[in-house]
Amino acid sequence: MYHRFNENKYPSTNIKMDIFIQQMNLIKNLGYNFYDPKLFINEYKKPKDKKKILITIDDGFKSFYNEAWPYLRDNNIPFILFVSTEPVGKRGYMTWDEIREIDNSDIGFIGHHSHTHEYLIDMSEQAFVNDIETASEIFKEKLGYVPSIFSYPFGEYSLYMKKYISKNFEIGFGQHSGIIDINKDKYELPRFPINEKYGELKRFKSIINYHPLEYKILKPEEKKIDDKNNPPTLTVEFFDEQKNIKDINCYSNDGGNWKKSELKFEESTLKIEFQKPFLPRRGRVNCSLNDNGKWRWFGTQFTVKKN
Repeated sequence: MYHRFNENKYPSTNIKMDIFIQQMNLIKNLGYNFYDPKLFINEYKKPKDKKKILITIDDGFKSFYNEAWPYLRDNNIPFILFVSTEPVGKRGYMTWDEIREIDNSDIGFIGHHSHTHEYLIDMSEQAFVNDIETASEIFKEKLGYVPSIFSYPFGEYSLYMKKYISKNFEIGFGQHSGIIDINKDKYELPRFPINEKYGELKRFKSIINYHPLEYKILKPEEKKIDDKNNPPTLTVEFFDEQKNIKDINCYSNDGGNWKKSELKFEESTLKIEFQKPFLPRRGRVNCSLNDNGKWRWFGTQFTVKKN
């Protein structure tokens, strides 16, 4: 997941173009293909013989159009551009003509990213629905259709939000790190955020070589937490076929600092009882497993309501 390109005053959401080009070349040199979003939608639940890399860009910043779009176009690299409708045409953002140019290309796929790009999880349920419906009406007017893929702003969603998105879209993406496999909930799909800090080539190579850590069930399903359920207990039921599962390592930022989590196992079910409440605004958990030389990874994210 990318946001800005060559906007160096925003390092937390920016990638420098020379690094981005090196990342794309690394994907090619390692023998991976880029995933066409149209095929991804249709093939999501089909087992894959070989991993593919899906490129996504959030927010529709002007720097994407000026910097990355010409490179992606000239190199025929497919991608999803998630657009929030309210900022379109404002300073620093793409125009509808530019978005239509992407949409009319063979490689650009437009995704739905809400209207306001506010903290939707803090809105009332009706205000959230109104925001999504407002954007959908604008997409219908400007593009002639409503995009079928959704990306949660800031990767934040409650159970209510996820259920609403599941009834109105084909796929929903978060911002928790991980590798997509056919067992992942298709309305909370993971992505690795890439920026200046987390875009270094050695780490990038590791990310694209990771394998999914597949599981049957992940609880709690409610990812919005407050005083009543913070800290939550994370329970993950893995498949019996997964070997070496007790070699897994998990890290979490409960209490505000990253630390190794204490794990409890009952056969193939993992339970993490966090030591301290997660602090606003986001609680994160990342787990990895060296499975006979294959590194497997999954992550999850909680949104912590302020008092």
